[in-house]
Amino acid sequence: MRTLVFDGRTGAAGDMICAALIAAGADPDVLAPASDRLPVRYEIGETTRNGVRSTTVDVLLNDEDRDHDPSRDHDHAGDRAEGAGSSRSYPEVVAIVESMGLSEAVESVALDAFELLGRAEASVHGTDLDETHFHEVGADDAIADVVGAALLLDDLGPDRVVTTPVAAGGGEVEMAHGTYPVPAPATTEIAARAGFSLVGGPIDRELLTPTGAAILAAVADGVDSIPDIEVDATGYGAGDAAFDAHPNVLRVLVGDGGNRGDESDGEDGSDEGLIHDDVAVLETNLDDASPEVLGGLQETLEDVGARDVTIVPTTMKKSRPGHLVTVICKPADAEAVAERLARETGTLGVRQSAASHRWIAERAFETAALSIDGDEYEVSVKVASTADGDVYDVSAEYDDAAAVAGSTGAPIREILRRAEARVREDLGE
Repeated sequence: MRTLVFDGRTGAAGDMICAALIAAGADPDVLAPASDRLPVRYEIGETTRNGVRSTTVDVLLNDEDRDHDPSRDHDHAGDRAEGAGSSRSYPEVVAIVESMGLSEAVESVALDAFELLGRAEASVHGTDLDETHFHEVGADDAIADVVGAALLLDDLGPDRVVTTPVAAGGGEVEMAHGTYPVPAPATTEIAARAGFSLVGGPIDRELLTPTGAAILAAVADGVDSIPDIEVDATGYGAGDAAFDAHPNVLRVLVGDGGNRGDESDGEDGSDEGLIHDDVAVLETNLDDASPEVLGGLQETLEDVGARDVTIVPTTMKKSRPGHLVTVICKPADAEAVAERLARETGTLGVRQSAASHRWIAERAFETAALSIDGDEYEVSVKVASTADGDVYDVSAEYDDAAAVAGSTGAPIREILRRAEARVREDLGE
């Protein structure tokens, strides 16, 4: 398995992530969709930080001088957008990303990162997501950082992305709304939703920006230390500032392995090998929905992005019978799914849990060929495995088995058993 590791001990910012990925082998030419859509250019160079040769990425407005305005410098230059583009609302940022013609995988990463940023800002300021205005992270160069990181990571194509605990720094930082302690409020909110650990220090400067935190949260699982991998590529992405004792660089390592890293979410290792999947959980209570409406929710909600729909009988106020509807979807689809749920059921409100995640298996489908009374039949069989290929469940598709049973007169459970046995045999189990 191909694993990419972010070594977060000196923090992260959008420009540093892009630079480290380029240094690790990503092709800068893949950044074209972002620079074509935005009035910016990526300027890639090299520098030395405390003796470490590192790559730099500056996102500059097309009408800027190559020597950008020093008044906009900060610890990780290029990650903030103050004075470099307009403040935008969350829906405006989403519209820009969706207009770039990105692949589904790249667009999903970018939108996940901006949803994390949006929900963090909404939580800090007490607003709704759609009413949230990005200041630093809504301008052109910050959008270029997020989309650029998604494009470069997709170009490298790792099977798994992890990050060690990420250093936040310390002290105070100047922001659009005033001076705040490090980590910044939005960074703290994102860290609370992320799969990685946050640590203070090692110096009193802002080391982890909201944009850097959101990118890592969108793509990386947290690990306690660098996992066992056979490293064949490394990259160092430099921030703008130079520190006396600590190289201001983000290191990336790429190599084969990484199946048995120490996961930050469990002590017994029981979740090792499963895949981290960011999801939103929507819920509503219904006391007047007809059986026909409830029965059709699975199909109608799947049309707008629902991954799973469950309906559980419950008792509501005044001891009236009702139903609890729970929907799992990707965070980027939550708004559309909630609206469809309201329109289909007439509910007056849909609850959404805070950004969450689940651990899921690798899933693949195999075809079992069965010979019954001289005729050949096919049954699809779902195979569940860990990320390193360890198969732990084989389950035949009921509808296929029922169709074969209807044609042959054999019991459905016999068709299920034979199909699963055939796939287990083919897999060498």
